[in-house]
Amino acid sequence: MNRAEKIRVLVIHQDAIVNAGLVALLGGCADIELSLDEATGDGVDVVLADYRQGLARVRPAEGHGPAPVARVLVVTQLDREWELHTAMTAGVHGYLLQSCDAGQLLAAVRALGRGLRYISPELSRCVADSFSRVGLTGRESDVLQLLAEGCCNKSIARELGIGVGTVKTHVKGLFDKLGATARTHAVVLATRRGLVGEPRRGGAQPA
Repeated sequence: MNRAEKIRVLVIHQDAIVNAGLVALLGGCADIELSLDEATGDGVDVVLADYRQGLARVRPAEGHGPAPVARVLVVTQLDREWELHTAMTAGVHGYLLQSCDAGQLLAAVRALGRGLRYISPELSRCVADSFSRVGLTGRESDVLQLLAEGCCNKSIARELGIGVGTVKTHVKGLFDKLGATARTHAVVLATRRGLVGEPRRGGAQPA
């Protein structure tokens, strides 16, 4: 198999042990070529990342150009519906649980390499149910989560790196989509629908 036919993969998982395992599993496949260019990922077809870095890859900072061409596969322990929904609405192309076997990993990478999407079979029903309930954008999901943690508009703006006016626009959009009349009401409705997770204690980031 020549190089042009191979799927070029970049692994950037923040967990060193998981990262090493992914590299080891993919490194022995004839149809996969691992990239070492972590700085830019130029020419890469698929990026394997943890939850936080995966979302960062598909949601570049506002005003800083389009998202990269490479398709993003998140490999994570996070298996709750709101986390999956947030990732998929943000633009992640694949979502795989770290408990998967080697066969699922290879199937996911090859699916993304062909321009398809892949979701762990255990979670496929969750994403269908979640999207059928309410169509929040990735940024609206971020704002909603911070609302649930009791953040004010200024704090949300600072946390997400956006303007206060933009936050107000997202909050209004949340009210419209959730049928809410106030911030507390929106959080209550979202919690009932499984659209928000538990508060992040001490600012800890998910993997």
